[in-house]
Amino acid sequence: MAEYQQMDMPEFPKNGKRMILTVVIGILFFIIMFKSVKKIDGGEGGVLFKATTGIDTENTYAEGYMFIAPWNDLIIYNVRQQEVMEDMAVLSSNGLEISLEVSTWYQPKFSELAKLHQEKGQSYLDQVVRPAIRSASRSVIGRYTPEEIYSTKRDAIQSEIYEETKKILDKQYIQINEILVRDITLPITIKTAIEGKLKQEQESLEYEFKLQKALKEAQKVKIEAEGKADANRILNASLTPNILKEKGIEATLELAKSPNSKVVIIGGKDGMPLILGNN
Repeated sequence: MAEYQQMDMPEFPKNGKRMILTVVIGILFFIIMFKSVKKIDGGEGGVLFKATTGIDTENTYAEGYMFIAPWNDLIIYNVRQQEVMEDMAVLSSNGLEISLEVSTWYQPKFSELAKLHQEKGQSYLDQVVRPAIRSASRSVIGRYTPEEIYSTKRDAIQSEIYEETKKILDKQYIQINEILVRDITLPITIKTAIEGKLKQEQESLEYEFKLQKALKEAQKVKIEAEGKADANRILNASLTPNILKEKGIEATLELAKSPNSKVVIIGGKDGMPLILGNN
């Protein structure tokens, strides 16, 4: 039988264990660094959760990089202004159902972000914001009749919904910046009735305006006529025969100075001079 030649195994380097340990430590180091370095982007805020003590309610972490222990966690929130649209059915003061579309601009309060996370969590929009908007809208619309809602009170309704919503959410660590009533829709029969009523009121106001204008014009004409009549009475009372003669003599003297050919005859009708020209 052929003899097998025994091959010598390469000797393990004396420092091999040290090299392997170094590589393992290096890998662990990079894993820890990867998990420990957190980035908070612009328009975001961070809430730190510590495995030993829980949520850090004293601090809100701003944008940038930060190092945390790998057993802790950093929860990121959008702290920019955001918008939520709500379509809802609400009741007027007389029980009529009205469709309402409301747009709300909101954002979490940065300084109280940790408390918001601790008490409400990241689903605070559905848990807090939407219910507050709906509650405030129903409360405000319930104070007005359909006629007021349709015609004159839209701005007041918008302002009151904002104030009521703000009152609720200020206690929930959420800031309300604006509420806009995008649309108010009444049932078509009610809308038609209101429009007919408003048209009649407008026509009545126009008729009243025309009537008042006509009365003022009549008063103006009457006052002018009375003024003219008074002026004529005063003038007639002042024009005595002697005054007329005096005025006629003054006119004759003025005409006598004129170079134009004329004949002046004294002793005309009522003693007034007569003036005869070439023609």
